[in-house]
Amino acid sequence: MVEWITSAAPVEYETAVAEMEARVAAIRDGRADEAIWLLEHPPLYTAGTSAKSEDLVQPDRFPVFETRRGGQYTYHGPGQRVAYAMLDLNTRGKDVRKYVQHLEAWVIAALAEFNVDGMIREGRVGVWVARPEKPPLPDGTPREDKIAAIGVRLRKWVSFHGLSINVEPDLSHFDGIVPCGISDQGVTSLVDLGLPVTLDDVDVALKRSFAQTFGG
Repeated sequence: MVEWITSAAPVEYETAVAEMEARVAAIRDGRADEAIWLLEHPPLYTAGTSAKSEDLVQPDRFPVFETRRGGQYTYHGPGQRVAYAMLDLNTRGKDVRKYVQHLEAWVIAALAEFNVDGMIREGRVGVWVARPEKPPLPDGTPREDKIAAIGVRLRKWVSFHGLSINVEPDLSHFDGIVPCGISDQGVTSLVDLGLPVTLDDVDVALKRSFAQTFGG
């Protein structure tokens, strides 16, 4: 069984990490079910294990947290749905690459419920959407914007951290970093794409598409 937990108020990052650590230990020891935790954070930046110092453009803008999840710098804040996945890969297959692919497929399936065509790109982590209405890059490459970030960590094959989907965050807050180390593409959200979507709407889509992707 997977327990779904939703926090109504923004959760401080350090509090979230401590609670994930405790839940992962309990799952590993057979004392708790797997869990998906849906929440928001107050505005902050996190640095993954591959983060480069030069990608933190405005270090004094928001609090910065070092984290041992994979990936580089990312932003979390109000209007962004964070989904922390604490799943036991001992029973779901000990394959990190496949797990990340499942997270990507989960996001893409949830976005499809709003008629958004999410895509993955070789060499780029996360989920992207085409922006044909924007001018192409100087080399003629079509413009694409990132709509969801993914970063995971495993402890004895129990996962934590997870993904974030931009629903209606302040996109200017991403200006303080080079998101995920990619400087030639932008960032978008469901509302930025012209869709009147709420966090509750996204939660419903995530719950429905999780079963389709992970099997319950």
